[in-house]
Amino acid sequence: MASKQFRSLTREEVGKHNKDGDLWIIVDTKVYDVSRFKDVHPGGVSVLLDDDVAGQDATEAFYGLHKHEVIIKPQYARLQIGFIEGEQPTIRARDVGELSTVPYAEPTWLTPGCYSPYFTDNHRKFQKAVCKFNDEIILPDALAREEDGKPPSQPVLEAMAKVNLHAMRMGPGKHLKGLELMGGIVKPEQFDYFHEMIITQELGRAGKRGYADGLMAGSLIGLPPVLNFGSEEIKKKVIPEVLSGQKLICLAISEAFAGSDVAGLKTTARKTEDGKHWIINGTKKWITNGTYAHYFTVGCRTKNGLTVILVERGDGVETKAIKTSYSPTAGTAYVTFDNVKVPVENTLGKEGQGIFIMLSNFNHERWVMACASVRSQRRIVEDCLKWTNQRKVFGKPLHSQAVIRSKLAAMIARVESLQSWLEMITYQMNNMDYKQQASKLAGPIGLLKMHATRTAQLTAADAVQIFGGRGITRTGMGEQIEHYHRTVTFDSILGGAEDVLGDLGVRQAIRNMPKNVRL
Repeated sequence: MASKQFRSLTREEVGKHNKDGDLWIIVDTKVYDVSRFKDVHPGGVSVLLDDDVAGQDATEAFYGLHKHEVIIKPQYARLQIGFIEGEQPTIRARDVGELSTVPYAEPTWLTPGCYSPYFTDNHRKFQKAVCKFNDEIILPDALAREEDGKPPSQPVLEAMAKVNLHAMRMGPGKHLKGLELMGGIVKPEQFDYFHEMIITQELGRAGKRGYADGLMAGSLIGLPPVLNFGSEEIKKKVIPEVLSGQKLICLAISEAFAGSDVAGLKTTARKTEDGKHWIINGTKKWITNGTYAHYFTVGCRTKNGLTVILVERGDGVETKAIKTSYSPTAGTAYVTFDNVKVPVENTLGKEGQGIFIMLSNFNHERWVMACASVRSQRRIVEDCLKWTNQRKVFGKPLHSQAVIRSKLAAMIARVESLQSWLEMITYQMNNMDYKQQASKLAGPIGLLKMHATRTAQLTAADAVQIFGGRGITRTGMGEQIEHYHRTVTFDSILGGAEDVLGDLGVRQAIRNMPKNVRL
């Protein structure tokens, strides 16, 4: 099919088409014939027939009501009939894999002309590849699944597996040995926590909270106990299935009886008389990916204390979706174990040492959540800066109001300080073994996660005020703001409630107080 030929027009010519039945407008030097479209215009006929719009340059009016993505949709782009002679468009969308040019929309290390002691050229090359992959493969699926509530599409999971993204999301380690990572950009022995941070923060660009958890977040926290404490036979079977995206695993710890209080778990596991099997009974609640998981990493109360056991979906295992304030694509579940028979070989680690396994898993989980929270806040800062620049109030841009600039200043300060703290802790993780991380970083990571999720809620509230009514509307200009405000509290609960994590950090500091200091 031949491409459409556009006419070269003058503004004077366009101005003659300014009435019902013969209606043209200009948006960013492009001329659109909206004569037949006016009757189906979502905003009504009067908007298009306004004297400042009909036959006129409606660029300012358009961007005061719509996102740029609207004008490039096929059903609207086809309305274009020409362009203004001698003029060039100035507004464009971010290209695939491209960084945003909005101030503070990217962390300092990605800002042209700025430097970092942590990130190398390899990290920059890796970021570019992950960003492009996210834009091309993940983002379209995120938008669709967030709407229909279905799990992330299997082709997306398989595409991620092909470049070993699932494996890299588990962090550095022996599980990466022999794998080709992101097309060979980074070698397994080079891969560090900054590479993993890049993955987490790039996946956060989509801004779809339910989908983010649906994208195998359960495996991110459910598989490490298998990686670190499973038998060789179990690892040989389960790890390839999960890292290939063919099967999903989730972490089943929280209960209606015990959330942050892990020691209060009531799900039980008792051995059969021959000692060859566990019989598990109990319930788990708020289990991410639980509705469609194939495996469950389950915290149980046993004769010798808390024990972690791998349970495969089968007889006696039932899951029921829990309705939350974000998309069901996350697969949040209520799980019931009714006399579930599991081989004792499925015990992860030693019987009675489950509390150590659970706690060792929390550091990485909370660090990942901090990475995602900071990236999400940065996305909101970007949207607010764009909006206050194009929105006109009292004849001036919204950012001409001092109170708005004050809110923006606070939002920027929060996200920049968080990113700096996050990078410092990540550097420590790169230079500590697993045991050192557990003893030295549990408190700082808990405090970081607490601070990140608290500031996120402040940023969400400020953003709603900046966007006004649009900030509480699920579609249109404030869609991202509404979604963020509605779902931001998830991070404040998941992985440990804020107050619990703050107390953890302080208690660790108090334990390390020297005995010989006084005021």
